[in-house]
Amino acid sequence: MAFSRFSPDATPAARIGLGLAAVGRPGYINLGRAADLPADRTVDALRERSHQLLDAAHAAGVRYLDTARSYGRAEEFLADWLRGRPAVRDVVVGSKWGYTYTADWRSDADTHEVKDHSAATFDRQYAESTALLGDRLDLYQIHSVTPQSPALTDPAVLERLAGLRAAGVDVGLSTSGPAQAEAIRAALALRYEGGPLFRTVQSTFNLLEPSAGEALAEAHAAGLTVIVKEGMANGRLAGEAAPPALREIAGRYGTGPDAVALAAVLHRPWAGIVLSGAATVAQLTGNLAAAGLRLDPRDLARLTELAVPAQRYWAERSALPWS
Repeated sequence: MAFSRFSPDATPAARIGLGLAAVGRPGYINLGRAADLPADRTVDALRERSHQLLDAAHAAGVRYLDTARSYGRAEEFLADWLRGRPAVRDVVVGSKWGYTYTADWRSDADTHEVKDHSAATFDRQYAESTALLGDRLDLYQIHSVTPQSPALTDPAVLERLAGLRAAGVDVGLSTSGPAQAEAIRAALALRYEGGPLFRTVQSTFNLLEPSAGEALAEAHAAGLTVIVKEGMANGRLAGEAAPPALREIAGRYGTGPDAVALAAVLHRPWAGIVLSGAATVAQLTGNLAAAGLRLDPRDLARLTELAVPAQRYWAERSALPWS
């Protein structure tokens, strides 16, 4: 099926999607995981937590679900959830290829994932994704494209992506790093057999790291749906970790800093979907409050002052521990 089935107006919360990066594996870089996850992070425990989040998200009106091959067993957990609820046909599913999970269900692994954008990796991982998700896979994205990524220039990869699109599965890309804008513009410039290849772009954008904003606006103008990831900067814009100005503004709106941080992104006219990376139902509920939050322009202007240089942001992100 195709991502084009997604409707941002399907429900009041439809512009907020649920990402499963934080609950598909025992280790990740979000802050506060010791308090967020079960003490015994077994496969069954995280499967149950994933299903609780998926149930709560769907009941609240979330209609886009985002996963990846490198998110541990997240695709498996999502596939189990879909099979157990055959009446749920109104969700749109996106996954990603290009990183291989290597941590063997350990939080203290030396290496958690390995990046490879070759055609051979696409072939292997697409077979793995479809073995789990079958025809429920609507969108398949290249994971973490950078300007140097061979995925944008390798004829074998481009041929496979075009074939996937022709078969009815939409193709997208995600970006990471301080040169996100350059990667987005390279993808927009790419033409394959005379036309655009990508249907979506998923990028990090938040109050601390807004450097991709202009390029994402260009992507929106070109007809791509923009999916925003890491809207809370891996927990740095939530709870007590949030900057004082964000916490003060949130207090005046009667919400948490997370809701204000996500609402600030939703106010961008180019933002199609903003992902929640919640690890608990309570966090998800707090995130979803963003859907109904209308921020005063003066508060939005004040929040822009939280931005830091992109190089600094990504250096600090890379230093976050897996826990």
